[in-house]
Amino acid sequence: MDEICEVVVTAPGVDELAALTRRLVDDRLCACGHQVAEIRSVYRWEGEVHAEPEARVMLHTRRSLVPAVIEAVKASHPYEVPCVIALPIAEANPDYHQWVLAETRDP
Repeated sequence: MDEICEVVVTAPGVDELAALTRRLVDDRLCACGHQVAEIRSVYRWEGEVHAEPEARVMLHTRRSLVPAVIEAVKASHPYEVPCVIALPIAEANPDYHQWVLAETRDP
């Protein structure tokens, strides 16, 4: 059985992130996305520390589709270096696991 994972993506606002999530689900790269409307990101960029509001989405997909998800995010994301990280899912409801596989395409 193909492994599933959670891919975390941040963006400057909820609208951009909602549109991106919709495209990834429409293209069957992800089964779903759970969006958090506002987070605060503290990071160093070009020698300065920033603290900015962002939105975050947790996407559920096949581990084998992560490279395609990363490329799709990079192609349309407003950041020069977008945050896109994949986290393993150690255990899942077997029915949910099967649903994620059914709703995503074979790589």
